[in-house]
Amino acid sequence: MERITLEFAAGAPAPGRAAVGVVGSGDLEVLLEPNTAGRTEVAITTSVRGMGRVWTAVLSRVLGAAALPAAKIEINDFGATPGVVRMRLEQAFEELRVAAGK
Repeated sequence: MERITLEFAAGAPAPGRAAVGVVGSGDLEVLLEPNTAGRTEVAITTSVRGMGRVWTAVLSRVLGAAALPAAKIEINDFGATPGVVRMRLEQAFEELRVAAGK
């Protein structure tokens, strides 16, 4: 197992919590909660060693490209592809938008 932590600029705190996905073969779960305004912290626990650069590149594209709410994000990975990572993160933020009525 490998633990990776990353930080990204963000907007106002997330309006709530979200949990999407499952930890299983080729998948991952994303747990999201509000964080201090201006900062998103991501903690990744992955079964695949040596993928820090790939995680940084994928998350920079997803979290660095838009003005997203500030959040603490816990990702528990079991060998998911970058496409699954992006989909689960988008699902978590969509869950927040729906809960906030936006």
